[in-house]
Amino acid sequence: MLFSQNVKILLFIFSSCVFSGVAAQTLGGNAVFNFLKLSNTPQLTGLGGINVSQPSDDVGLAYNNPSLLKPEMNQQLNLVFNNFYSGINIFHLSGAYYPDKSTIGFAGGITYFNYGTVTETDAAGNVLGKFKPFDWVAQVSASKPYLEKWNFGATLKFINSNYGQYKSNGVATDVGVFYNDTAKHFSASLLVKNMGVQIKKYEGTNGEELPFDIQVGITKRLSSAPFSFSLTAQRIHRFNIRYDDINFNNQNGYANANTNNFSVGKLMDHFVLATSVFITDRIDAQVGYNFLRRRELNVGNSGNGLNGFSLGAGVKLGRLQIRYARAWYQSNTAINQFGLTIKK
Repeated sequence: MLFSQNVKILLFIFSSCVFSGVAAQTLGGNAVFNFLKLSNTPQLTGLGGINVSQPSDDVGLAYNNPSLLKPEMNQQLNLVFNNFYSGINIFHLSGAYYPDKSTIGFAGGITYFNYGTVTETDAAGNVLGKFKPFDWVAQVSASKPYLEKWNFGATLKFINSNYGQYKSNGVATDVGVFYNDTAKHFSASLLVKNMGVQIKKYEGTNGEELPFDIQVGITKRLSSAPFSFSLTAQRIHRFNIRYDDINFNNQNGYANANTNNFSVGKLMDHFVLATSVFITDRIDAQVGYNFLRRRELNVGNSGNGLNGFSLGAGVKLGRLQIRYARAWYQSNTAINQFGLTIKK
């Protein structure tokens, strides 16, 4: 009876989120504020950049999925520095708080994208000066448990983008539900991300849709070995999600993808595989593989190295967690992410 009730709850939430999100969002084409897709914390980066079901006491994961917020994260503070490409630096700060005797938890955070200094020119190429483009997103979240194994969460975001004279902002929400059976070491989650609108449009544009996403994932930890395995599916509201630059392919002699027919590659584009290794109670490691990232960023038939793979590691030193992740986006080129989680 209880299992049947749990299944009905999950199906109701899933169908409600899918139909409300699809009605409000464009499924194809370009999206605004694509920086919202980037992983905010090393543990998530190590798991392939997309994971909604990994149980953890890292408040950084709750910033990505509010239904992962739990009392063990109370008064945690997560600080992250991401050394991205071409001198781009990304800074992240988030924290969680549970009021006394309350089962409802709250979290908040901000992620700031610093693109350095860029030369400003006009349409003829004349140098007008320099400017410093940046993006940031600030958010607040709330989470509440239901029965023994369920947890629900929601996030409200304010998004801001500033590229010299081109400025834009918007609001969005994330809604998640998390199921965790600790006795069977099994967890699952559904997350609907970036349901929202662009409030202020860039000058000279008609506005764009946000990078709407529906993600679902499962995680299973082995009872007799220190491993857990995760399978996460992204953008399940649309089958063909791979971006294919037809002009680039034609200019360089590469084959264009067939967007009409079913293929195993298109199916696998949705999935991210990950494993966590619990070396000791204080040391863990992550390995992830993102199928879509590899397919989109591979260049022709050339060797693409570890493109699509990611690695992460964490060390717990009392109230301090130190985490590091490395993810490959191009052959022999990777990004590094460092994080600290401090608990009062």
